[in-house]
Amino acid sequence: MTEGTLHYPRLFAALVKIEHTIFALPFAYVGAFLAVGGVPSAHDLVWITVAMVGARSLAMALNRLIDAQIDARNPRTAGRELPRGALRVVEVSLFCVGALAVFLVAVYQLAPLVHVLWPIPVIGFVVYPYLKRVTWLSHLWLGAVDGLAPVGAWAAITNDLPWEAWFLGAAVACWVAGFDVLYALFDLEFDRAHGLHSLPVRFGVPAAFAVARLLHAVTVLLLVAVGLGLSVGPLFWVGVAAVAALLAYEHALVSPSDLRRLDAAFFTVNGVIAVTLFAFVLADVLV
Repeated sequence: MTEGTLHYPRLFAALVKIEHTIFALPFAYVGAFLAVGGVPSAHDLVWITVAMVGARSLAMALNRLIDAQIDARNPRTAGRELPRGALRVVEVSLFCVGALAVFLVAVYQLAPLVHVLWPIPVIGFVVYPYLKRVTWLSHLWLGAVDGLAPVGAWAAITNDLPWEAWFLGAAVACWVAGFDVLYALFDLEFDRAHGLHSLPVRFGVPAAFAVARLLHAVTVLLLVAVGLGLSVGPLFWVGVAAVAALLAYEHALVSPSDLRRLDAAFFTVNGVIAVTLFAFVLADVLV
């Protein structure tokens, strides 16, 4: 393929940060594998993957579209595709339509329950970017939306939602909300200057760290509860212990007085956490 042919795919891949799908997709797989206590069918795995890619692409593109003017004023985000003019509003809008279509096609290949539930995450995607304009609770909303990934995958396979599915979703919600609180530290001064809301802006940096630690402790407790409710093997528990250790390491990298390694804590460690838990769940169901 020529450089010109790859131009737009690269722009859209950068727009939605396709590499960060690693945060969400493994948790959808965790939900799918735990739902059946084994390996789901290839049909279900393929369509869950397509649904997740479509949903996450839609969520990120909507975020970039709705926040374009804010991003243009923020030095950290001014180089993104929309603010710098590499992509136009109409192009990103059409991309959103396409991502929604992909999501819906995938949803309708799966269990009937998700045919009814699909508007819930889409509404969550639309609402989330606006919340920072009015409330510091946006972190919890983002967590709840991302927590729908394993819940949706569970429902997509079994057409049912037992309490274990909800607890798994809540674990992901707390995990995401916790690291989003830390992520907000990147824009603390900008948010203060422009009247945007976040937990660090409202309560300060030390409180943000305390809340993130609490949310991540709850994440581990919820994963323990899921394991107790299901017939899991020892490798699942090793995975939960590994997640706990990685979360502890993440918090050891940064402190209210030292944010130099915040990039590593947010991007690297969180990606490793998602893949690690899925790897141990996969190993557990295979042995």
